[in-house]
Amino acid sequence: MLGPRPTNLLTRKDAPFRVAGTPSAGFGQLITDRIAGLLRRRNLSVSLATSLEQAGLKAKPAEFIVFAVVGTTLAGLVTLILTNPFLAVVVCIASPLAVRVLLQVLSGRRRSRFADQLDETLQLLAGGLRAGHSLLRAIDAAADESEAPTSEEFTRIINETRLGRDLGEALEDASARMRSLDFSWVAQAIAIHREVGGNLADVLDQVGHTIRERNQVRGQVKALSAEGKISALILMALPFALSGILIVVSPGYMDPMFEHPLGLLMIVVSIIMLTVGGVWLKKVVSFSF
Repeated sequence: MLGPRPTNLLTRKDAPFRVAGTPSAGFGQLITDRIAGLLRRRNLSVSLATSLEQAGLKAKPAEFIVFAVVGTTLAGLVTLILTNPFLAVVVCIASPLAVRVLLQVLSGRRRSRFADQLDETLQLLAGGLRAGHSLLRAIDAAADESEAPTSEEFTRIINETRLGRDLGEALEDASARMRSLDFSWVAQAIAIHREVGGNLADVLDQVGHTIRERNQVRGQVKALSAEGKISALILMALPFALSGILIVVSPGYMDPMFEHPLGLLMIVVSIIMLTVGGVWLKKVVSFSF
């Protein structure tokens, strides 16, 4: 005897949506969807996605927000259990700032790797052009043979041009994303070559020679400013390290600092002075050229 015919949920308009997996996974997906909708309504989804892309993170904006909130909550709970409510509140306030700083650090490292790989990338492009390849084919080959983030950016350039975007615009956008003046020169050289013609391989060799000289100067500047950067890191980390050591060695020694109003005021003033000093030291040891 035949049983009831199975119902195709894909063809039913009144079929309820069911989330596969455990109930916790369904709840997490629901929270992620709600946050994604909130980001779209506030027009924050695109900017956060751009920041994550520049940092080299594959997470979606809503997922990243969920991870950040969970991490902040766990850090606050651990601090509350180990110390006191005031310090837990400080940790909860400082955690989003730490996440933002982390994104900036990851973006800076990704741009630095792109700048370090640019000389070799130009050699690959020039070699491909001398081998008889077209410019797009040379860029595609460089994307296959390069490491991240150059491979990722060049792959994006190729995909954009295949979708109908102008190559010059794609190159300029890549230089803007990477904040690379050197790659902007490359984009300008390619744009000029497309208008007036000439031997693009020789032009790229000359641009590569200039970039190599700039990298040498950049390396010398980094070596000379390394002492100032290390001093800044030590001065910024020293108060927190000493406080942590005192809390571990003598648990009750730092209690007046967190319980007395004067001690709380001193902590707030110290954080403000550390922030001002950190910004000032960063300006002193940072150079643009």
